[in-house]
Amino acid sequence: MFRMRLLGKLIGTEVRLYMREPIAVFFTLLMPVMLLIMLGFIIGNEPLPELAGRGHLDVNLAGYAALVIGVVGIAGVPIEMATRRETGVLRRFRATPIRPLTYMAGAVSANLAMMVLGVTVVFLLGRVGYGVQLHGSLPILALGVILSAAAFLSIAYVLASVVPTSRVAMVVGNVLLYPMVVLSGAVVPQQVMPETVQNVARFVPLTHVVTLLSGLWAGHRLSDHLLEISVLGGVLVAGVIVAARTFRWE
Repeated sequence: MFRMRLLGKLIGTEVRLYMREPIAVFFTLLMPVMLLIMLGFIIGNEPLPELAGRGHLDVNLAGYAALVIGVVGIAGVPIEMATRRETGVLRRFRATPIRPLTYMAGAVSANLAMMVLGVTVVFLLGRVGYGVQLHGSLPILALGVILSAAAFLSIAYVLASVVPTSRVAMVVGNVLLYPMVVLSGAVVPQQVMPETVQNVARFVPLTHVVTLLSGLWAGHRLSDHLLEISVLGGVLVAGVIVAARTFRWE
C-alpha cells in the first residue's frame, strides 16, 4: 500500500514537472491543436466524392493523433531524460530511498498519461469542432492508443539511454522524427506517395501507429490489424529489454 501511494505521488510530481516545461506542453497539447485548426480552416471537412463521402479530417484525424505519440516519444522524452541526467536530477533520485524501478514506473506512467491526454485532445477537437465521427469502439481505440504510446515510450527510453547530452538528443530526435512523420502518412496520405516510398514506410514504426489508429477510428476490429499490433508489440518488448540494459542514471 505504501509503495502504491509513493508511486501515485511520483506520477503526480512527474506530471506537474511535465506541465512546467513549455516545449513539452507545446508539442504534446498545443501543436496538434494548432495543426488541426489550421488544416480545418484551410481544407475544411466537407464530404468529398473521392473520399467516399467523407471529409479530409474524417480520414486523417487519427494520423494527427499519431503525430502526438511520435513527437513525444522520439523528441520529447529523450531530451527531457538527457537534461535530467546532465543536471544531476537522476543521480539525486537514485540517492533517495526510492527504488529505481519505482521511479522509472512513475516517470513512464506520467509520460504515458501525457501522451494519452494529447491524443484525447486531438480526438475531442475533431469531434466537437469539426463533427468527425468515431465509427469504432472507444475502448478498443483506447487500447490501440495505449499500445502505440507504450511502444514509442520504449523507443524513447532507448534513445534516452544512448544519447550523451540533451543537445545530441535534440539532433537525433529531429533526424529520426521528420522522415518518420513524412513517411508514416501522419500528415501526407501514403496513397499519394510512390510505391517505392510506401514500401520503405512499412519499416517505420509510426506508419503502423497511423494505420492502427485510423483503422480503429473507422470501425475496424483488432483482428484486422494483427500486423500493426504485432509490430508495435515487438517494438515495445525489444525497447523495454534494450532500455533496461542500457539506461544510465549519470
